[in-house]
Amino acid sequence: MAELRVPLTEKQIEQLEKQNCQCDNWKEVLVSPDFKPETVKNTTFSGKIRLGKFDKSISFYGGLSRLTGIYNAHLHNCTIGNNVYIANVANHIANYIIEEDCIIDHIDLLAVEGQTTFGNGIKAVVVNEGGGREIPIFDGLTAQIGYIIALHRHRTLVREKLEKLIAQYTESVKSDIGVIGRDAHLSNCGTIKNVKIGPAAVIGNIKRLENGTIKSCPADPTEVGASVIAKDFIIAEGAKISEGSIISDCFIGQATQMTKQFSAENSVFFANCGFHHGEACSIFAGPYTVTHHKSTLLIAGLFSFFNAGSGSNQSNHMYKSGSVHQGIVERGAKTTSDSYIMYPARIGAFSVVMGRHYAHPDTSDIPFSYLSEAEGKSVIVPGVNLRTVGTVRDGEKWPKRDKRKGPVKTDLIIFDVLSPYTVQKIINGLDLLLNLRPIQANASKEVVCNNLHFSTASLNKGIEYYTIAINKFLGDCLVEKLKNLPAKSISEVHKMIKSAGDAGAGKWLDLAGLLVPEKCVNKLLTDIENGSLNTLEAVSEAFKGLYDNYSEYRWSWAAEKLGNIMNNNKHLSEADKLLKIIGDWEKACETLNALILADARKEFTEVTQTGFGIDGDGKTKTDDFAAVRGTYEGNSFVKELKQQNERIKKTAEEMRGKIKSLG
Repeated sequence: MAELRVPLTEKQIEQLEKQNCQCDNWKEVLVSPDFKPETVKNTTFSGKIRLGKFDKSISFYGGLSRLTGIYNAHLHNCTIGNNVYIANVANHIANYIIEEDCIIDHIDLLAVEGQTTFGNGIKAVVVNEGGGREIPIFDGLTAQIGYIIALHRHRTLVREKLEKLIAQYTESVKSDIGVIGRDAHLSNCGTIKNVKIGPAAVIGNIKRLENGTIKSCPADPTEVGASVIAKDFIIAEGAKISEGSIISDCFIGQATQMTKQFSAENSVFFANCGFHHGEACSIFAGPYTVTHHKSTLLIAGLFSFFNAGSGSNQSNHMYKSGSVHQGIVERGAKTTSDSYIMYPARIGAFSVVMGRHYAHPDTSDIPFSYLSEAEGKSVIVPGVNLRTVGTVRDGEKWPKRDKRKGPVKTDLIIFDVLSPYTVQKIINGLDLLLNLRPIQANASKEVVCNNLHFSTASLNKGIEYYTIAINKFLGDCLVEKLKNLPAKSISEVHKMIKSAGDAGAGKWLDLAGLLVPEKCVNKLLTDIENGSLNTLEAVSEAFKGLYDNYSEYRWSWAAEKLGNIMNNNKHLSEADKLLKIIGDWEKACETLNALILADARKEFTEVTQTGFGIDGDGKTKTDDFAAVRGTYEGNSFVKELKQQNERIKKTAEEMRGKIKSLG
């Protein structure tokens, strides 16, 4: 129920006028019964005005306290909640509801003019700069809904229905009145036009905001800061946009940071992205897409869990038919300094791109690889990134760096490095490498496939790395199940594997962070087409259901592969089949950890100590290095990996004992 508002008394009007307040029609000004006129000074009112009570002191930076109220302002058609502080408005505030406990201090203009949707419905031209993959942004957009609209264009009816639902929502939020949410702070701001601002948001020192929504909540306030210019935008809870960033036609997701003069247009950025310096144009940035460098351009591509090195660049027009080409960079990939990719191209999951690539590489079925340049050729080393410290640390750091603090995390994210999605690609890659491997040992030292150059040595190593990864993942899944299985016989274990069902069988997709079986996605899209999912909330809940069932789907996929392995070992007893899988798992884990530890040791060699101990002898260099970087033996990551080796041995023994005890 709205708070009671009453007309001003003659005495209150008289005092307001003595305090240099003016209004053409004081009857249009209604106030709280507890309103005190001494809290409003040097203010002009026009249109319909509703004022709360102002009886609380608020604190400012440096320990200064001031009484809430309205000072040096012009308000037109505004509703002002209790204990709001408004001061020093250079132009005016028009057509706004300003909720309780807000601070608006030293701003130029805050106004809504005509009917506006506050950025909802604006179309971001993503992935393909030439058009055809537009996403109509809205303040409830998720990475998964955006992915379907942009990337599943072949499901025309799905796109049409989703866009219709978004259009209906956009129409429902259209208004000629803006809202500044409770406890929002706006200070030292330039022009703000047609912008809706959520509770507890902090807006300071911006230059210009126009036609947008800034979502925010007390648990995760959104900040928009110094010299930001933004037009046609949606910013989600917990985002931090500041330091001269320029934004147009963009959606910026939860806990995303955009600072240091970053420039973005026609792009969507989802949870926990980090964009500093540089620029982005027509990109779909899935969760944890990061770039830190002034010279880096991201354009016309799909990215997620991605890190761009300085000077990373892509071309999307080939200087021929215009900017119509696109790139796909699958989850976990990186580009090194001064790397370049000519689109169209597709980079496999958890791969590293070095050098310049003009032959439109497609490494989607060769994940965890290094793609480098040699004499103008694209040279690939398959699987090598499985054994690096960086890959392991990435998998560990992403969940820890989830900065979303609000009650609802809109983007659904599965963090697993090894998953049915990546392991299926590893299996595909293993088949490819086995087919490419020369039959004769003295055959050519180089193999070329789809403009990718493989050395014979890298083929053999790739086969080894991929085999290790498959055995590790399938063993992980089996061990996880055996730990919690109160089986009384080997047949019960085999029954557990056979009864896993086929819910997760087949191809898997990565929907911008959500790993899910393709068949489940197709079922969801069919439900949109036939009207079973007929609201945006229902669609989001359906995606949430897929997220919640990830473990079940994962086990179903792994169980099918485990069943195939056991069927291929018919010469072994039922118990020995399981023991072989456990043995292969233990060996794979130990081998992989040994490779990662060897990679970690490289960070503590004499070469890496170059530049340390600047004014001393060899020992000084070693001591200085140890003081700054620590030692290999004392490194927390190294110690954890060694402890993990002990846990693997112990678990393997426990599993073997359990299997043997079942008889």
